[in-house]
Amino acid sequence: MSITIDTLGHEVGAEITGLDPARLLTDDSIPGVLMEALEQHGVLVFRDLHLDPETQVAFCRKLGQVDTSPGHHPVEGIYRVSLDTSKNSSARYLRATFDWHIDGCTPEDDAYPQMATMLTAKAVASSGGETEFASTYKAYESLTAQEKLSLAPLRVVHSLEASQRLVTKEPTPEQLAAWHTRPSKEHPLIWTHKSGRRSLVLGASTDHVVGMAGDRSRALLDGLLARCTAAARVYTHEWSVGDTVIWDNRGVIHRAAPYPADSPREMLRTTVLGEEPIR
Repeated sequence: MSITIDTLGHEVGAEITGLDPARLLTDDSIPGVLMEALEQHGVLVFRDLHLDPETQVAFCRKLGQVDTSPGHHPVEGIYRVSLDTSKNSSARYLRATFDWHIDGCTPEDDAYPQMATMLTAKAVASSGGETEFASTYKAYESLTAQEKLSLAPLRVVHSLEASQRLVTKEPTPEQLAAWHTRPSKEHPLIWTHKSGRRSLVLGASTDHVVGMAGDRSRALLDGLLARCTAAARVYTHEWSVGDTVIWDNRGVIHRAAPYPADSPREMLRTTVLGEEPIR
């Protein structure tokens, strides 16, 4: 059975049909085909795939090294995304995913940002909970020649505090102390990838542009983000139980639409670790 790839959005997203979970593991051509499609489309959608956690992790291992940090789930390589603290003791931090972000900009060590993330819907929200995606590759390509030149030397400080303050405006001293245990990181605004492609490093973790006045820095970063995430440039995935989505974390930003804290929404995430720094 052939694989079909149908474009979903103007700038990002494609739906894959013609695959089942068994073929993901038995057809050796599939990882290369999907990685090529991911490079081109940024986000790949598999509707009604119903991957079990073990198969999800096994397939992601065909793409690269998988993050096996504790994930509030019995299967190694799965991280449970839920606002229910009985299912995820770190759920309070997940509200920050309601804002646009790239995963891995503020690691606890010198780890590179994730290469790709796969998410499977185990339970969905009755309202909200969609996931939105926008391409920072396309955002860079849409800049004028003068903008590319002026932005090229800029560096930006990223921090956990910057993203958490968007959802907790008046943190307690204890919250601040917890945020500050994660080191801030300085990255170039424009990421030049090994492939030669360039993307913008944008999102909730951006604290300030190095050497630029605060108001001007915030206006620049917010303006670029607004342009990148204009409605016509975004693919929104409305989840059904059994859907799986994988995206290129190096050149795609994402966010979850807000949903109630008592929502049953539960996503199972597997992260393919990165192989290149932001440079």
